[in-house]
Amino acid sequence: MEFSAKQIAQILSGVVEGDENIIVSNLSKIEEGTKGTLSFLANPAYTNYIYSTDASIVIVNKTFILENPVKSSCTLIRVENAYESFAKLLELYNQISTEKDGIEQPSFISPNSIMGNNCYVGAFAYIGQNVSIGNNVKIYPHVYIGDNCTIENNTTLFSGVKIYHNCKVGKNCTIHASTVVGSDGFGFAPNNEGHVFTKVPQIGNVIIEDDVEIGSNSSIDRATLGSTILRKGVKLDNLVQIAHNVEIGENTVIAGLSGVAGSTKVGKNCMIGAQVGIAGHLRIANGVKIAGQSGLGSSIDKEGEILQGSPAFNIGEFKRSYVIFRGLTKLNDKVSDLTKKINPK
Repeated sequence: MEFSAKQIAQILSGVVEGDENIIVSNLSKIEEGTKGTLSFLANPAYTNYIYSTDASIVIVNKTFILENPVKSSCTLIRVENAYESFAKLLELYNQISTEKDGIEQPSFISPNSIMGNNCYVGAFAYIGQNVSIGNNVKIYPHVYIGDNCTIENNTTLFSGVKIYHNCKVGKNCTIHASTVVGSDGFGFAPNNEGHVFTKVPQIGNVIIEDDVEIGSNSSIDRATLGSTILRKGVKLDNLVQIAHNVEIGENTVIAGLSGVAGSTKVGKNCMIGAQVGIAGHLRIANGVKIAGQSGLGSSIDKEGEILQGSPAFNIGEFKRSYVIFRGLTKLNDKVSDLTKKINPK
């Protein structure tokens, strides 16, 4: 799709400096700009590229001062905040490029399921019995939605997503490819009948509230009883494991390759780095930050605590301890030398 500088300026409430009729059809980094692309300048470290870029349009801050003329083929659009404005265009571009509607064949939709308006169902998708699908929902090819599920307005399920029975997904959610919602929790009990473990039925569900985004290849396990819950605004990276009966508080973010064990309750506005392991049945206070590759084995009651290490503890104490840890080899050498001097034999 093509846009002129004038149209883009209207969208961003910006001012055109150059040819308002120049057309772009793609986006680019300013250092990689080519004819027909739109770029932006927000970071001063990239200022020199404004004078050499071949991008047709560059978005800049209104306060930006040119020290040299730009190429005659480059038009500027001045806005209040170049970074935010470019992000707005990225969102618009993404909406346009992923815009789909209609029901492709072959796909299966149970006759007693309810479909909202302006929905897209890709080929080979399966929608089970008594499913409720809201308006503007996009269901990409090879998605499975089990019986008695609810998918609310403006939610997107990318290819290969599996939503098991009785689960609920709220409004404005995005679930990326191959993620599984509602698989069985890891519940097994030892027995004395010749088998090592007996499976404990997992009869709960998963509830995903509004504005949640889940990366690809993640797993959100259903509860043994009750619900596993992702509260409003939660963001999960790729390859994240959320176990049965876990609750993740509003606006908490979890980076890739992290796992939260069963029945742990994570508070609001927490930030959990990559490769973090959190044990089960814990309570984590609001605003807690956990550095990557940490292991948490006990509850955190203090709001806003920052933790690192395995087992994780206060990051300030961790850094001081790490300095000592790194010096242990030298300390050992000194102790050995002193021991030899005291006891030469």
